[in-house]
Amino acid sequence: MGSNRFKKRILSPFLKRFATYYFSKPRPFSYKGIKGVVLPGVFYPIFTISTKLLIDFIENLEIEGKSFLELGCGTGIISVFAAQEGAIVTASDINPKAIENTRQNAERNKVTVKLVQSDLFDSFDNQKFDVIVINPPYYPKEPKTDAEKAWFCGSEFQYFTRLFNSIFPFITSRSEVYMIFSEDCDIQRIRVIAEEKAFLLEEVERRRKWSEWNYIFKIKTTRMYHEQSI
Repeated sequence: MGSNRFKKRILSPFLKRFATYYFSKPRPFSYKGIKGVVLPGVFYPIFTISTKLLIDFIENLEIEGKSFLELGCGTGIISVFAAQEGAIVTASDINPKAIENTRQNAERNKVTVKLVQSDLFDSFDNQKFDVIVINPPYYPKEPKTDAEKAWFCGSEFQYFTRLFNSIFPFITSRSEVYMIFSEDCDIQRIRVIAEEKAFLLEEVERRRKWSEWNYIFKIKTTRMYHEQSI
């Protein structure tokens, strides 16, 4: 792990410059029959593996007919896949370019996806979701642009504090909430933040790809639900 992180630190300035150049214009991508495009200024799933791993994981879930939220949708490839699997899909992102990107990719693949531009749950009405999938930003740095908010969670991990402060009204005791992390993020710090807000992170899958471990966690809560109000 240490060697892998060292290589990333050496390569990251070059990779960042290359990615900035490469994604300065729309680029095509495809996965599991989904054909889409990455627009400039949107999180790119081509050179990262988390999006594909989440799709592989979702493929084994029973989501047909269920309300499904992709929180932080980026290109919307996960939302498109979930809609193809029969879910009733909502895709949200703080970045208006991501919302437009998801709209285009949903139309390109002939699926219906409800779009909500929102900073986490700020723009949502009173709605419960059966399944929520999150590919969060987790690098501790202050984002300066909407595009950087796909990568940086704030120097004090503010994204996670706000997430665990706001998610409870949108889930029920039957909801399934999943989040993916790679080995180079501070999972223990995020776990502590979750526990302070009465949430637990339960590892449900781990995969090693390109010499990097990735982990999918199911988010559970110790709070009491009031199902009669749902």
